[in-house]
Amino acid sequence: MKVLIVGGGFGGLNAAQGLKKADVELLLIDRANHHLFQPLLYQVATSALSSSTIAVPIRAILAKQPNAKVLLADIVAIDKEAKQVIVANGDTYPYDILILAPGASHAYFGHPEWEAYAPGLKTLGDALHIREKVLLSYERAERCTDHAEAEKFMRFVIVGGGPTGVEMAGAIAEIAHKALTLNFRNIKPEQSKIYLIEGLDQILPAFPKELAEKAKKNLESMGVEVLLKTFVTDITPQGVYIGERFIETPNIVWAAGNEASPILTSLDVPLDRSRRVIVQPDLSVPGHPEIFVIGDAACSYDKKGKPLPGVAPVAIQQGQYVANLIRKKIPVDRRKPFKYFDKGMMATIGKAKAVAKMGKLQMSGFIAWLAWCFVHVLYLISFSNRIFVLMQWLYLYLFNERRNRLIVFPVSEREEPLHEELDNSKSPTGH
Repeated sequence: MKVLIVGGGFGGLNAAQGLKKADVELLLIDRANHHLFQPLLYQVATSALSSSTIAVPIRAILAKQPNAKVLLADIVAIDKEAKQVIVANGDTYPYDILILAPGASHAYFGHPEWEAYAPGLKTLGDALHIREKVLLSYERAERCTDHAEAEKFMRFVIVGGGPTGVEMAGAIAEIAHKALTLNFRNIKPEQSKIYLIEGLDQILPAFPKELAEKAKKNLESMGVEVLLKTFVTDITPQGVYIGERFIETPNIVWAAGNEASPILTSLDVPLDRSRRVIVQPDLSVPGHPEIFVIGDAACSYDKKGKPLPGVAPVAIQQGQYVANLIRKKIPVDRRKPFKYFDKGMMATIGKAKAVAKMGKLQMSGFIAWLAWCFVHVLYLISFSNRIFVLMQWLYLYLFNERRNRLIVFPVSEREEPLHEELDNSKSPTGH
């Protein structure tokens, strides 16, 4: 039996590893050659971790699994009737059982043109791009002879107050107020302005109100201006419009929304607003019990009827569930519905600052931060990565120094004429 898995993220990888002892011929296809620990991408983007500590080649992970093959390719469509997937060069790969775990990408709410000025954070490339953008901004501010001009480069706007947005805002604040304070002569990085924009009435919308309020106060104590019930109306090369207000800056990070992979549209099945497949209770596609959709690509529900969030624990449990169905060859009519065991949620704001909810237990501060560190290290895929991450975190905790502040390409190759665009802008200024 041929089992084909699309995607080497948490869902796809756990499904593959769950089939290690199964009598199947397994093929895993991904457009990237590595498994990425996305929850720590923001730390790569803010110079706390190197990219190699949160990513592992998929081939290395499955090297000792004899029934598994790995293919680097970009899936563009799925032919349900012919039971095959189609890659970008036209090649096709057949399957008896298909597990779709292609993940999600950024959603700009009908404004795809904003992506050029407000990159999201989904891949290592995204993280390295944002890291260089942040570091280059301080370098450009250092060269400015006019203080008002330098201020433009020391403004940072994060759109979206979920965990990624909150963690990015806190990390940039720590860069400005701790890591860079003695590094420059003409500017004071601690005078940076950091804005976190959220459309709802609280950041971390999935968290209890009291924890969200503690996170907000922590961010504000770190110098972050949190703007609630606020919506971005336009993004240009010069900055961000919030209604009539304009924040002039080249530094914008998008953390406001996700949408599932476009290959899911080729299934021709019902999708939700985020383009996720509305799956059956057993995570299969309606009318095709041989096709499963898991992780960020699936819209499935908890026992209260609420859609499950697109987080790593959900994808991991779904991958293990589907692997169990296949390994035990459970007939369609005997499949029990997928049930998610919620282990809680947590988000870090900065050094020794975090919020966490596990069952009825709510925590904040240093204890929550330790719990956050433990859980994230535990979920890293390899032992060596766990050791390297712990060492880099310990160094950062003790010395407040982010050693991964490398601008890889020469300035002549990477620098954009942002200061000219800002100076020539006819847009109103504000901050």
